Amino acid sequence: MKKYRMGLSKKVLLNIILLSISLCVATCLVGYYQYKNTITRLYNENGYSVGDIILNNIDSEEITYYTTNWETNDYYERLCNYLDGVLIASNAKYIYIVVPEQTGVMRYVYDSSGMEFGSYDPISSYLDVAMNAYNNGERVKNNYIVRKSPKYGYLTSSILPIKNKSGNTVALLFVDIAMEVIESTLRMFIIRTILISLIFMAISCLFSYFYMNRTLINPLHLIEKCLTKFANNNATITDELNDIVSADELENLSSTIYSMEQTVVQYINQVTSITAEKERIGAELNVATQIQADMLPSIFPPFPDRNEFDIFAAMTPAKEVGGDFYDFFMIDDSHIGIVMADVSGKGVPAALFMVISKTLIKTKCQMNTESLSPAEILATVNKQLCENNKAEMFVTVWLGILNINTGLIKAANAGHEFPAIKHNGRYELLKDKHGFVLAGMENLKYKDYEIQLQPGDGLFIYTDGVTEATNSKNELFGTNRMLNAINKDPNVGCKDILFNVQSTIDEFVKDSPQFDDITMLCLEYYGNTKNEQEITVSAVIENQKIVTEFIDNYLEKIDCPLKIQMKIDIAIDELFSNIAFYAYDGKEGDITVKINKIPDCDSVEITFIDSGKAYNPLEKEDPDVTLSAEERKIGGLGIFIVKKNMDAISYNYINNQNVLTIRKNLF
Repeated sequence: MKKYRMGLSKKVLLNIILLSISLCVATCLVGYYQYKNTITRLYNENGYSVGDIILNNIDSEEITYYTTNWETNDYYERLCNYLDGVLIASNAKYIYIVVPEQTGVMRYVYDSSGMEFGSYDPISSYLDVAMNAYNNGERVKNNYIVRKSPKYGYLTSSILPIKNKSGNTVALLFVDIAMEVIESTLRMFIIRTILISLIFMAISCLFSYFYMNRTLINPLHLIEKCLTKFANNNATITDELNDIVSADELENLSSTIYSMEQTVVQYINQVTSITAEKERIGAELNVATQIQADMLPSIFPPFPDRNEFDIFAAMTPAKEVGGDFYDFFMIDDSHIGIVMADVSGKGVPAALFMVISKTLIKTKCQMNTESLSPAEILATVNKQLCENNKAEMFVTVWLGILNINTGLIKAANAGHEFPAIKHNGRYELLKDKHGFVLAGMENLKYKDYEIQLQPGDGLFIYTDGVTEATNSKNELFGTNRMLNAINKDPNVGCKDILFNVQSTIDEFVKDSPQFDDITMLCLEYYGNTKNEQEITVSAVIENQKIVTEFIDNYLEKIDCPLKIQMKIDIAIDELFSNIAFYAYDGKEGDITVKINKIPDCDSVEITFIDSGKAYNPLEKEDPDVTLSAEERKIGGLGIFIVKKNMDAISYNYINNQNVLTIRKNLF
């Protein structure tokens, strides 16, 4: 339904008419009430004048006689004739003489309407007024009363006390004048007032409308016309606004609008120029974004033929392109390089510096296959980045090289965030020693350190966009929240871990803007499985012999020394029996045992996997072997012996399974 629109001229005319009608109604009402009171008072005063004449021409002593004895005499007839004549001559409605009583009735001495001498009639609406006049011998203070009676009609009454020679009130004289006379007079007054007001209103409306139209509406229409032309004609300025010369606010308004139009035209020109510049910058940022995205590995899984590890990485870019980057690449068949870095600055310069840094690090890693020292690689790259670094940019880098066969990571840190390492099913920060950033200073040296990953362990590296994500209260996400997000479900896949962290960040920052790239990489180490064999049996103690024979056969094939084999058999006996007796609480279940020879370090790894209740035996406190058997607490001795006999032991809870791995060096 189309909304009805009323023009300004019609609105002004309607307001003038409504205002005039309001003034007309107010004038008529005020005049009516004023005129009514005046007419009523005049008629009532006329009643008192008639009453005064009557009081001057009647014998009050005779009235005293009538009200005392309540019998008539010869004078009564003359009194009646006189009062009847006064009634006719004065145009009064009623004239009567009464004595009011406290019982609410009045007794008639004379009544022009025909009430018998001495008869009674109720006093209705004005009993208090009548009794006050009778008792005090005074006229009504307001000089008149107006009353409506079903029997006598609409009247104004004048009440006068009749006193004897002693000054005592013996009766009341009422002179009633019909209000119909007053009402007819008022009607004529109202009719004349309305007619005069309507004529005046019509003249005022026409005059006001034409005056408002010329001084207000027409200039406003001109302003509207000029603004419409300005809006519809590509901000073309016209000089018509200068035709408004009213020496008031309208002239000021037109001048202001004319100045505003000139300012808007200038602003449009500036915006056009700025927009073109922004489009150019936007194109550069798109190029930088594309450079950044294309340089990062984005196909997962990246090495589908390798089952020793799982790796996943992601970057959520901020609106303004930064220089975060991650990288991973095979150095040789046994080593993978892992990089997490953050370039200073934003935009195209940061993207280009990122490309150079990433290329140099990868190239140096793949060239130095003999030493594979992250510290030496970073020192070489730092020297090259410092050359001709006029922009004084720098990059923080964490570089690690993982030996896929052994799980050993050699790493070096050039001013980057601490990595998080998963051991025994939980991620914790590894507060490594930081070196200085790359490209910050020439001839710097960096220090290698090692991280030993067991099967089921993991690595999580990131940039400061994760820990410095900020919410609306200016609170940082921080490393504690990051670790809580990772450890919310640490045994899921690498992709799910990154998803959990990103979801937690999104929930924390909500609608707050993202100021920096959020870049993360997660690696899960499964171990070398080329020489791996496995067996699955029911978790009953009778199958322990089968598992032991399976392990011994494998060890004999790889020429394991007998002494080492015996220690491994002891560990198998302890670990298998614990699972068989306690993992399933008497219910049926399976145990999977895997054995794998690690070629680079002449050691074997044996992994026990069960789906029983979650239990980490490494958390149990070691027994005090210095005490006698009677003094020691029961339990814990078996796992203690396993720890002492093995070179490494680790526990993880992965996919609702207990995974316990022991490692023993063969020589």
